[in-house]
Amino acid sequence: MAISQALLGHSGEAHNTGHNSRLNWLRAGVLGANDGIVSVAALLLGIIATGASEGPILTAGIAATVAGAVSMSLGEYVSVSAQRDSEKMLMDKERTELAELPEAEKEELVGILQTYGIARATAEQAATEINAGDPLPVHLRLELGMTEGELTSPLAAAASSAAAFLLGALLPMLAVLIAPQDVMAWIVTIVTLVALATTGVVSAHLAGTSRLRSMLRLLVGGSAGLALTYFAGALFGGMA
Repeated sequence: MAISQALLGHSGEAHNTGHNSRLNWLRAGVLGANDGIVSVAALLLGIIATGASEGPILTAGIAATVAGAVSMSLGEYVSVSAQRDSEKMLMDKERTELAELPEAEKEELVGILQTYGIARATAEQAATEINAGDPLPVHLRLELGMTEGELTSPLAAAASSAAAFLLGALLPMLAVLIAPQDVMAWIVTIVTLVALATTGVVSAHLAGTSRLRSMLRLLVGGSAGLALTYFAGALFGGMA
């Protein structure tokens, strides 16, 4: 059973699946936090630009925070639920094919193993050993790049997405609470850009990518969003 055990225990796909899963969680967390930072800060700046007092600014910020967290949570729940349903369908399909077409599935596995540079005789021996036990995990891993135990929970994804959004939104909201009215726009802008730079550096560090590139990407995009919203608020607020 040495060949099949090696495939089960040391497959590159298993490592990649876990790595991709961690990156997906990182992406969702960073996306939620950045969305909370930028969307709430941009809305606050737009309201500030109209000359509104602190009360309406805070009210608008709280409403944007709640609405954004709910939207992110629902969006992530629907997206992950659809992905999970698709993965379950593929697993059921593979399970059915293994039960009804064992020889065809074995030949398919032999072909996959050969693409890794394994000789046909060795691949056939490995496929025979695998089929003697429970072949489903190996077929899922080699054919689909997935495992039964790594299905993402929609509820967990929704909760983490909402939490990330709330944490991001908290920063510009705190800036509004502590900043004097005459410099509120500047304080919100500075806090937002510092927060974006920080999330860029942290996400790049965890993903092993360029920190400078990640930070600049977020700063440029965030600055553009803040500027557009502020000038929109100033323009339409002056027309009201």
